Amino acid sequence: MTGSDRNFIDTNIFVYAHLDNELEKHVKAKFLFEDILIGKKVVISVQVVNEFYSAMSRYKYSHGEIVKFVNEISIKANIRNISFETSKKAFYIRDKYHYSWWDSLILASALENDCEIIYSEDMQAGQIIENTLKIVNPFAG
Repeated sequence: MTGSDRNFIDTNIFVYAHLDNELEKHVKAKFLFEDILIGKKVVISVQVVNEFYSAMSRYKYSHGEIVKFVNEISIKANIRNISFETSKKAFYIRDKYHYSWWDSLILASALENDCEIIYSEDMQAGQIIENTLKIVNPFAG
């Protein structure tokens, strides 16, 4: 698969896909998974899984419900580990682009996995990281 087939998904997109308390974002997140990403490789890191668990816990979902959601996500996404090399790349990204540590780690993971697009509402939409990774906010516009 080429880089254009690989899309990294930030935690918030998965959260909105599972919560309908913000209906407009819920609908757009579901549309992203059910229409835009069909036939493309979806990549996430274990960081996204951990953040998703934490976020869904704050919304009072039970451990069992969250595990079920994570199992569903694991069918749709390739879950990648984070290594010390990922952290070193995140140090560089944090210095160069001034993102938070956690966003820098996500960006580093996306770059390591040859993703061309990262879907997130938390980062600067339209920005290109390292001339290869474009940040797209699926809720904009």
